[in-house]
Amino acid sequence: MEMRRKLFDRLRPLVESLPDDLKIALIAAFALDERARKPFYQERVHWAAITLDRDDRTVRRRIDEGIEQIAALAVAGAAEAGPRYPSRSWHTEELRVTLALDQPVAEAFEFRRVIADADEIAELDLALTLPAPGESGESVRESDLAVDVFHGGVLGRRVRESGDRFGLALRLPEPLRRGARHEIGLRFRANLREPRYLCVPRHPVDLFDLHVRFGENVPERIVRLEGVDRGETNDPAPPGAELEPDEAGEVHVRFRHLAPGFGYGIRWW
Repeated sequence: MEMRRKLFDRLRPLVESLPDDLKIALIAAFALDERARKPFYQERVHWAAITLDRDDRTVRRRIDEGIEQIAALAVAGAAEAGPRYPSRSWHTEELRVTLALDQPVAEAFEFRRVIADADEIAELDLALTLPAPGESGESVRESDLAVDVFHGGVLGRRVRESGDRFGLALRLPEPLRRGARHEIGLRFRANLREPRYLCVPRHPVDLFDLHVRFGENVPERIVRLEGVDRGETNDPAPPGAELEPDEAGEVHVRFRHLAPGFGYGIRWW
């Protein structure tokens, strides 16, 4: 079971980076999703064929193409000299956030997979930035933020680090050895008094995947922010690509190799 979990952890990020048709084909081939966990390979191929509205032969070709692509990605990853931003304690391999702004209070679900870069990692020092209005000079109140742990640890101390940033300590069920992975699930409910959502990591992040739902109240402009410092987030015309929400009033952005101390996310007007 441990070997299967390690294989799953290695394959999943590679498969997720592929186009949708190849991704579904490989999810079926390797049974990476509960829907595709059928006992026989041919049954999984047929499931993918129905999902993609293609015949079984086409799905087999997609599987072959997908395997070639993830093999190339795996080789390229192994050839890298090392992490872009080395860490002496731990880093985030994958961070997925879903933010709902169509609720009475903004609500975010955060699912994070971390890797220990040293032995005996017993606590994760997390942080969250809640920007206050730039011209008011007003600090964010502690009551503006509520945090719930769904799985992966116990919330310990909570410290205000600055006028707009809170430090959170998450005690792990057991210390992690170097190279060990661990997953956590959190929910944040926050009074966002500025129209932006940013991840400003304390430790390196390999992948940050963000879904934001505006619902019926879609703003006129939504801009992607990548690698910005604090000053740029208050710029009335910040640099970044404009985003177009879909029919559900949602946008989706993805960032790779996040540098500690810089902001990644979106801003809207």
